[in-house]
Amino acid sequence: MSIERLNHERDLDDQFRSLMEGLRTTLPGVQVLFAFLLVLPLQNEFGSISTVERLVYYLAFVSSAGATVLLIAPSVHQRIRASRTGISRRHERHVIAAVQLANAGTAVFVVALTSSVYLVSTLVYESAIAGFAAATLAAVAGATWYYLPLVRWRQPGRDDPPR
Repeated sequence: MSIERLNHERDLDDQFRSLMEGLRTTLPGVQVLFAFLLVLPLQNEFGSISTVERLVYYLAFVSSAGATVLLIAPSVHQRIRASRTGISRRHERHVIAAVQLANAGTAVFVVALTSSVYLVSTLVYESAIAGFAAATLAAVAGATWYYLPLVRWRQPGRDDPPR
């Protein structure tokens, strides 16, 4: 095996390990939210929420479940590929697919978070404040999770190492 090929495989392995580390910090948040949403309908007060609040609850619940599936998928792929096919995780397509799944899971998680904030806020305050709280959370998540890494840090000079 050539040195160049070996370095490429190490690079892919490093990228995959880095992604897995990131998912280990993201998944507990998604799972805690999902657990909260699982028990919410079992509370006595749940029966008194409005139709809109029920729809928002269901959106939060389904998107939280969807985020869980998408964020766990790369780890499942790794286990299935290694034991069944013998195909190394060092394949570039696998790393790309894992990153795409993680990105999709994160986007769906923003929907779950925003919906949950809206739902809980409507139970505490009026819907205008709830809408503001949800919109603010969505804006902060959009700015910190997407704008900074995709736009801000791609501007010339931003990716240059410090001197």
